Amino acid sequence: MMQHTMIVSFDQPIPDSDLDAYLKDVENLMTGSGHVRTFSARRHIRVAGDDHAPVFVATAVVQLGLADLAALNAAFAMPETFELIGRWQARHPYKVVWVNHEPLG
Repeated sequence: MMQHTMIVSFDQPIPDSDLDAYLKDVENLMTGSGHVRTFSARRHIRVAGDDHAPVFVATAVVQLGLADLAALNAAFAMPETFELIGRWQARHPYKVVWVNHEPLG
C-alpha cells in the first residue's frame, strides 16, 4: 500500500462552494477509477504564519491510498484526469506539490 499526498494551493481565494466542488470532482474521479483504494481531503487551517510561507500556502490537502506505483500511474494517466485538471486550472488556477510515501503512523 502507498499514499499519494497532494498539497493544493489555488492562486487566488476560491469560494467555499467551488472548493467543495473541486474536491468532490477529484474524489469522484479517483474513487471511480478503480485504481484508488482510499480517498480523503481536508481544507487547510489558516494560521498567522501563513503570511510568511516561503513557497505557497495550501488551500487543501488530498490523500489517495493505492495498492502500488502502477495503480498511481494508471490513475493519473486516464484522459479524465487531464480533463479535470484542465477544467479546474482554466476556472481557478492552482499549484500542487505531492509526495508518494508509505502510510504514516
